[in-house]
Amino acid sequence: MSSINVTVWNEFQHEKNNERVKAIYPEGIHATIASFLNAEEGISARTAVLDEPEHGLTEAVLRETDVLIWWGHVAHEDVADEIVERVRQRVLEGMGLIVLHSGHASKIFRALMGTNTDSLKWRDDGEKERVWVIEAAHPIAAGLGEYFEIPKEEMYGERFEIPAPDELVFISWFEGGEVFRSGCCYKRGLGKVFYFRPGHETFPVYHQAEVQRVIMNGVRWAVKGEGAKATYGRVAPLEPVR
Repeated sequence: MSSINVTVWNEFQHEKNNERVKAIYPEGIHATIASFLNAEEGISARTAVLDEPEHGLTEAVLRETDVLIWWGHVAHEDVADEIVERVRQRVLEGMGLIVLHSGHASKIFRALMGTNTDSLKWRDDGEKERVWVIEAAHPIAAGLGEYFEIPKEEMYGERFEIPAPDELVFISWFEGGEVFRSGCCYKRGLGKVFYFRPGHETFPVYHQAEVQRVIMNGVRWAVKGEGAKATYGRVAPLEPVR
């Protein structure tokens, strides 16, 4: 079986401008994620960042991408609308998309969800997060226990302005008492979309084994299945059933 081709996209701004973030992710969040993905059998990961030509998401790159991972925060509006539409079309054609943490407010997630996905509650106090697994049989939850904890994280709270997920795999609880739908699965066209909440840049969240496991599981879940080929447009009449 051929490898799953993953492109990890990151705006790559905090790591260049914030010493605290740089200390945690010296080569960038994208490089950390690509590194643990490349250590997983059957996955081949490359990276792309905002400041590259076409944000690194050329038509050729996207054609070769089975699953795209998206991390953004401070530069959502700097992503060209043309590239957003290019990514959206690829998702509708069957490319998987995993949106991480503050990517909830990205143009691409908003475009695919059709709602104000940037609307939620938040508090950056470095609280403990407990991620509850509420669909233990789901492929994205494989290898996890009943829950896992992240020692320090940014809090996100409801209401989160998203469509009701097709499948809700995780719910997070925070020390302040808030809860949040933190593992949301959707189908859009022929593609699958997974939103996974953890990943604030000032904490080493993507170095944590359980978080890495969820992303690796998510990649395998998001790959387009081998179903019948979709056909569109005018076709000749079928022979009548006799």
